Amino acid sequence: MAASPVLSLLTPWLQSQRWRFNSAIALVALSTLLLVVQYYALALLFAALLAAEADSSASLSASLWPVLAVIAVCLLLRPVLQFGREWLCQSASLTIRQSIRQQLLSHLAALGPERRQFGSDGELSSQVIEQTEALDGYLSRYHVQRYLVVLTPLILITAVAFHSVLAALVLLLTAPLVPLFMILVGHAATRKNQQQFTALARMSARFLDLTRGLLTLKRLAAVDQAQAQVAYAAEAYQAGSLSVLRLAFLSGAILEFFASISIAILALYLGLGLLGLLPWAIADVPVPYQGALFILLLAPEFYAPLRQLGTDYHAKAEAEGALQALQPLLSSTPTPTTTWHPTFTQAPAISLRAVRLQGDDERVRLATLTTDIHACERVLIRGPSGCGKTSLLLSLCGFLPFDGEIRVNGLTQSRQQLANLRASIGYLSQHSAILPGSVAFNLRLARSEASDDELIDTLEQVGLWSLLQRLQGLNTVLGERGVGLSGGQLQRIALAQVLLSRATLWLLDEPCAHLDEDSQGVIYELLGKLSHGKTVLLVSHDVVGLYWLDRTLILPSPEAADVA
Repeated sequence: MAASPVLSLLTPWLQSQRWRFNSAIALVALSTLLLVVQYYALALLFAALLAAEADSSASLSASLWPVLAVIAVCLLLRPVLQFGREWLCQSASLTIRQSIRQQLLSHLAALGPERRQFGSDGELSSQVIEQTEALDGYLSRYHVQRYLVVLTPLILITAVAFHSVLAALVLLLTAPLVPLFMILVGHAATRKNQQQFTALARMSARFLDLTRGLLTLKRLAAVDQAQAQVAYAAEAYQAGSLSVLRLAFLSGAILEFFASISIAILALYLGLGLLGLLPWAIADVPVPYQGALFILLLAPEFYAPLRQLGTDYHAKAEAEGALQALQPLLSSTPTPTTTWHPTFTQAPAISLRAVRLQGDDERVRLATLTTDIHACERVLIRGPSGCGKTSLLLSLCGFLPFDGEIRVNGLTQSRQQLANLRASIGYLSQHSAILPGSVAFNLRLARSEASDDELIDTLEQVGLWSLLQRLQGLNTVLGERGVGLSGGQLQRIALAQVLLSRATLWLLDEPCAHLDEDSQGVIYELLGKLSHGKTVLLVSHDVVGLYWLDRTLILPSPEAADVA
């Protein structure tokens, strides 16, 4: 059963765990052979009991013990083999899901701010957590089951054919009814699952936005409206989930119906044969009692893999829906980085030669730019909205592809090499990257080995330690997006992160855009004092308080450059 184009995305990971999946298939094949032996022994046992009932002089005590021993061994070994199969599949599934989640996180880290093209943070978190987890059913059950649905019936039908070719033909002809209906229902289930994943991603994004803006909602007395929106979205998602479950239950019921009909046809044939009432074999018994009982015992097991595949088919549909949502991010080609992080210990000189940025939509994001930025020079970058100020900073971080040439300290740097230099870059934007946790936890995101004394010294440099001392010092807990401190105070913590990173190239993207005038003046004054000896590129529409900058670089509008 060929995998769909969407599921082919899993091929590299499935190949990496092939030994586990092949071992699981081998264990099930061995378990099926034991099942054949077990049912043959049972049929032999009951046939012997029936013969003994008909002939009271027959003795069974000696001949039954070996048969009972075989049955006991099969009953003990088969659960062990089944456990081994499940353990192997679960281990493979866990390893693959961890690998996919790690790749998604690596892609997001390499994309940096450009991750917004793949959705909001709420949608991306849903992809990394929920939709990756949704692959478990396919990986741990369906992937192996689609091989067993061929292998197991093949073993069983071979065993049946030794006793009755006609019974084997009945099984062979009725078997396709199960996967046929499974495919018909499965297409509808795939569409439903995709709709559910889209709804879940949107609901996650909305809930995250509402949570982040909870204080604003309280001030506006709009918490009830937000709560009503969440409740409405949850009810809609619940209704969609029930519709998917209805399809799954419907599929299971129909599959059981077809399997039961097929077994009934087989039982009718064998029963009439034992009674000698078959039209083409009057007074003849084509299959004796032992063989007939053996076939009837195997018949449900013949359809069991097909029924199980039908039951697990919703896992395939769920995985397809999840992969359709993950495909854009998985198929993206982020800049690979090396495991080591080269740095420049002194402020670098940067040279741009005919550097031009163009987006995937062929829109020019930065007009052709040629300029030199000397070591320790502090430059203000200005220009009209959309001229590529932020894009220029992102390209220097290696987040965006570019045309032209970028040199650092006289050496030409590719996008990958620029990405490897991020350890020497301090990036400060208008939105502080503050996580829920203590002040110490957030500061050590910049340098994990920093001591408490270094943290305190840095906080003193940004003028924040005196305030934190009145709270809980380094253990002061910050909420989501730094709830607990003002915007200016959060920017000071972000500036402290830049200082702790010991970066020699500072890229500052509108660091005071959302602050009041007084806070802007304080932050700009700090930046001027602390950035001595650094190479600084500062994007800002303001000029007040930026007297300490060495010069201004004005970027032209891409449209104007194209016309020229």
